[in-house]
Amino acid sequence: MLILALLYLAYIDWRTFRLPNVMTLPLILLGITFNWVSELRFASPSSTMLGAALGFGSLWALNASYRRLKHRNGIGMGDAKLLAGLGAWFGWSTLPSILLIACITGLVGGIAWLKWNRRALEQAFPFGPFLAIAGIIELLWPQLIQTLILPRLI
Repeated sequence: MLILALLYLAYIDWRTFRLPNVMTLPLILLGITFNWVSELRFASPSSTMLGAALGFGSLWALNASYRRLKHRNGIGMGDAKLLAGLGAWFGWSTLPSILLIACITGLVGGIAWLKWNRRALEQAFPFGPFLAIAGIIELLWPQLIQTLILPRLI
């Protein structure tokens, strides 16, 4: 269900440049709740709370700094809520790798998107799909190591 929600959010953001609160806020709450009550948790409850706060706070601070310099928003708060949701599901320690993956895929995908749509580099493009891809990679990466990589090494 998490992968489907992330794919849906990626699609919406790609088409509309919006990440609706009706999807991002429950993602945060469900991530915290899942890790609080499930034995299959991805992170400790305290790590998920901190992950949600740091996920939102880091992109909020980045946008506030950009807005102070350029007098316009540089990143949407939907992206901040999506990163908060990923932090709530996977814990604060995964945020650097999620951001790194999202930035690398966003750089490549963003340049391709801008070229495809014949837009200038100053034009906005959606970052949410790349956060969603990074979240899916973060979720599936341990399984990929165990099922695809380790058997070939042994």
